[in-house]
Amino acid sequence: MPSLWTICELSVSFPPRPRLDMPEADYRPDQKSFIDVNPESDFPIQNLPFGCFRRDAGDRPRIGVALGAFAIDCRELEAAGLLAHPSLGSDLPFSNPTLNAFMALGPDAWRHVRSRLAYLLDRDTPTLRDNADLMNRALVRRDEIEMALPVAVGDYTDFYSSREHATNVGTMFRGPENALMPNWQHLPVGYHGRASSLVVSGTPIRRPCGQLKPGDDPPVFGPTRLLDYELEMGFFTGPGNPLGERIEVGRADRHVFGMVLVNDWSARDIQKWEYVPLGPFLGKSFATTVSPWVVTMAALEPFRCPGPEQVPDPLPYLANPHNPAFDVQLEVTMWFAGLDAPHVVTRSNFRYLYWSIYQQLAHHTVNGCNVRPGDLMASGTISGPSEESFGSLLERTWRGTRPIAFGHGASRTFIEDHDTVTLRAWAQGPGFRIGFGEASGQVLPAIV
Repeated sequence: MPSLWTICELSVSFPPRPRLDMPEADYRPDQKSFIDVNPESDFPIQNLPFGCFRRDAGDRPRIGVALGAFAIDCRELEAAGLLAHPSLGSDLPFSNPTLNAFMALGPDAWRHVRSRLAYLLDRDTPTLRDNADLMNRALVRRDEIEMALPVAVGDYTDFYSSREHATNVGTMFRGPENALMPNWQHLPVGYHGRASSLVVSGTPIRRPCGQLKPGDDPPVFGPTRLLDYELEMGFFTGPGNPLGERIEVGRADRHVFGMVLVNDWSARDIQKWEYVPLGPFLGKSFATTVSPWVVTMAALEPFRCPGPEQVPDPLPYLANPHNPAFDVQLEVTMWFAGLDAPHVVTRSNFRYLYWSIYQQLAHHTVNGCNVRPGDLMASGTISGPSEESFGSLLERTWRGTRPIAFGHGASRTFIEDHDTVTLRAWAQGPGFRIGFGEASGQVLPAIV
């Protein structure tokens, strides 16, 4: 099996091991923390994703970073003066219950805080390691906390940027000759989603009701019969842009804070009847699940790689920066009563995405649309070239005509009540993995 670097066609040069008295030392592949971390953990010291959590039910959320089986409370480190830097000014971003204020500060502040955390958590740095009182306040086991949405999301946009997915869906409904709409190869297609129904992983999902159109009969009201998952990733924006100005594609990376997993649950039968002429509505807005830990772009930088070839060349304002994709492995599992273990239904990769996150942001703002700190941009369903890599049940079962067998006589064409769907993602490095945790939800019966 080829290595990560061969797959990406990318030669990665990591920075040399820095002196430990350098408070802004970048992470390195051989770095270890004084906190023991399982080599297969999603959250080694090379990752340090940000999230928001509650120590007790009803508690105000706190900002922290994940490290192995623990979370580090950034509010405690900030209060102790360990994160101060000119890029933060007099702001105390970690006194807030969400990441929005920190995201608004921009890449210099992000870089300092991440580097400072990597230094403080290094096994050879005594500042935090040997301070028992501060350790007791700042360190908490992740299995003892409740995760919250990491961001107060003001706006949510969902793109449609996987060529394989768009081709599959177009082939089903329009035939192979007209699979892609005329605009698809020229711009990142997207629609504005519903920010209020974004939920954090672990939140149960209620089966939605709406209008269904059975064949040539009049529409009827009832629960969706074709509930589906959509395997996506999303990014949160940082400083943003003033209304009337655009974000150039070559500077878009300065406005992308980090990434999460996204399951854009879809009611296919409700969606089919309602989407003409204005697009998705009730078939999408009932729930969207996101993973709770935001993996920074700095942690993903070693995994940058070329994206798919774009033909025809996009217009100049969409010209991709160098290596705009990321080699992140994706997986979807389903579990329900009667299964011995979760069953893998999709294995894909983020590098299959045709329109990059930088192109998405540049196109989103090219008309002067302003984006704000904490806006969420989702990729759209990510599908690859093989059936196993198709990112939805609509594709995996080809509109329900090819049921997926789970063994012991169980099968699925679409999601049934009490099924649990879990998305996972990770980038595999030499001796460590940059993981995203999971975006998981169980489907509850509809309330009719």
